[in-house]
Amino acid sequence: MRSLRLWQVLRLSRRLWVRTSLIAVLGIVAAGAAALLGPVIPQELADRLGKDAVMPVLDVLASSMLAVTTFSLSIMVTTHRQASSQVTPRSHRLLLEDTTTQTVLATFIGAFIFALVSIILFRAGAYTGASAFVLFAFTVLVVVLVVVAILRWIDHLSRLGSMDETIAQAATRARETLAVARAAPSLLATPLPDGAPPPDGAEPVPAPQGGYVQLVDMAALSEQAEKAGAQIWITAVPGCFLVAGRALAHIHPPGALDTARVSAAFEIKPIRSFEQDVRFALIVLSEIASRALSPGLNDPGTAIDVLGRLERLLAECPPPGDEIRYPKLHAPALRAEDLVEDAFAAIARDGAPMREVARRLIHALNTLRQGDDPGLARAAEAMTRRALAHAEAALVIEEDKAALRRLAEI
Repeated sequence: MRSLRLWQVLRLSRRLWVRTSLIAVLGIVAAGAAALLGPVIPQELADRLGKDAVMPVLDVLASSMLAVTTFSLSIMVTTHRQASSQVTPRSHRLLLEDTTTQTVLATFIGAFIFALVSIILFRAGAYTGASAFVLFAFTVLVVVLVVVAILRWIDHLSRLGSMDETIAQAATRARETLAVARAAPSLLATPLPDGAPPPDGAEPVPAPQGGYVQLVDMAALSEQAEKAGAQIWITAVPGCFLVAGRALAHIHPPGALDTARVSAAFEIKPIRSFEQDVRFALIVLSEIASRALSPGLNDPGTAIDVLGRLERLLAECPPPGDEIRYPKLHAPALRAEDLVEDAFAAIARDGAPMREVARRLIHALNTLRQGDDPGLARAAEAMTRRALAHAEAALVIEEDKAALRRLAEI
């Protein structure tokens, strides 16, 4: 379980402006370092490569990189909007964290700033002696980086924002989140039975604001509980929606801990995230299939593709772990019923009128029913009956209904 501070740093590192700012600063440092490294370069090299060799290249970089960056940003915005309208609006959050796009755009902007600062320093007379040779070496390195970035960008543009690429990114993120969630189904705390209330007299911890719980800093909560000799019953796990004032957790005995410090361990934002919220990751994939089944798109092939990915995700996920690292904390465990519900319920409803989608759904559920995880098998059994009920209510031909019943073996 990551700490809240580490998670905030990682989330910040996925912002486009952060990576761009870092590479831009590196460009400024390189331009300034050329003036400082000049005295260590032999004079014969400086006589061979001087201002006349480097200035034309800097002029080309300064005049072209800003236009390339602007054009690339317009492409990025267009593809993000297209993915949001055709795949799911939630896919926009995945595309914003695409590291290839961020690195390419940051390289273009860094090259522009490097060239601009170098030209200004040249005009100011900062480059004397062998400094021009050092700047030429840095300029060649920047040109190589720009060429590599352009090649990567060309290859990436062929997939950016496409249905297949967006689904693959969503499935990859879901697999990562699912592996973490299955390893710690109760966030490494003592698992609470379904519907178990906190002890009588426990002090509630009110939510400071409304929104979705994105992350719970279990290590910080455990440290507070250990020092005070108290226990904390967590009622709001990642993915829960709260209004201000609703209980995030309960403390026993009452008054043992500062409720403000306890609530500070909960990250609450207006939207859900993929970090600890595996149910949201499955919902995003399910939304892609549901949108593909809408009358406006009528794309059962995409829904079948998503069903295959969901089948693999749940069938290949590791068994639930039982480690209790924070015995002073109590939290509800992630239920297999919720995973199957979030993955397949919407598709069972929206794909019921389409025989091919209903068959693929039953096939996926059969895989889970025959798997080694008893929890997923029971949940898949119940979902199979639900999917059959949807299909029998939507299909017209009795032969199609009978074929689904035979496939489900119910």
